[in-house]
Amino acid sequence: MPSLKSHVVSFVLRHSRKQAFASPENLQRWIAAARKTENHQPPASLHQRLDIQTHTVDGFPVYEIAPRDGEQKRILYLHGGAYVFEITPYHWHLIAEMADRLGYGITVPIYPIAPEHDFHAMFGMVGDVYRQMLDETEAEDIVFMGDSAGGNMAVVLTMMAAEEGLPLPSRHVLISPGLDVSLTNPAVFEAERNDPWLGIAGGREAIRLYSAGIDSSDWHISPVYGDLSVLPRTLLLTGSRDLLTPDNLIFAEKARAAGVEIDLVYEEGMFHVWPLIDMPEARRARERIVAFLGESRIVQDTRVRHEQRPAEAAE
Repeated sequence: MPSLKSHVVSFVLRHSRKQAFASPENLQRWIAAARKTENHQPPASLHQRLDIQTHTVDGFPVYEIAPRDGEQKRILYLHGGAYVFEITPYHWHLIAEMADRLGYGITVPIYPIAPEHDFHAMFGMVGDVYRQMLDETEAEDIVFMGDSAGGNMAVVLTMMAAEEGLPLPSRHVLISPGLDVSLTNPAVFEAERNDPWLGIAGGREAIRLYSAGIDSSDWHISPVYGDLSVLPRTLLLTGSRDLLTPDNLIFAEKARAAGVEIDLVYEEGMFHVWPLIDMPEARRARERIVAFLGESRIVQDTRVRHEQRPAEAAE
């Protein structure tokens, strides 16, 4: 049964953020208002817990978040925001918790957003970030994590890297990703009624602003139509009150059919990107993320020990 706090958050979202997605005009007004207040910098409290460095790629900031005593593994975190809104403190607190609990370095690109920029600028920048990461870290030690639009970007970026012949990340963590924006699935229209946050009209406008005229059924925009076989093992978290969920379930089926190992978390009663909100269901989701990524660390440690044994025996 959903927690009391989740009901409160749903109520607040329905009477606030839902309005942004009620129409194209509303979304435009929310974007204009957001530009006056948005601040991509990590909250001051994070600097007390973590080592935070900043550099630029293609003229845009990239934050490098590291625990005091971290491992070599790294997460590329791509934040959500419908391609038109900036990173928020909710994202930063999730990122900080992952750095603390996993001991991984986390790379956070403040990528160019629409309508000032489009698909080509976004993926040009995050593609360059990934190439720089590959210069410093083995692909098997890199994880792509993203929420909402960032989950879409994680999948598309992997597909684009495969097309380019680059080494691919070892795992994906996708939180309420938008993997099919073509609106060809009638279940999406039914799901909209139960979604306290997202709306189709505003979402369609966000896609128009960022997609640079690319058809919404092209895999660059809706990766569910791409070559899913190139994807790594994936943890997909999606909730029953998210209009993106019907297509996320289809994605999971298609990815499994393509040979991809998918760990699916379907949370009854949960809305879009609920793991970012401080409530019992989010804490449960974060435990699952830590277990999923921590498991990869255990596998890696075991593999290293096995590789060392022949050399040890020869001594």
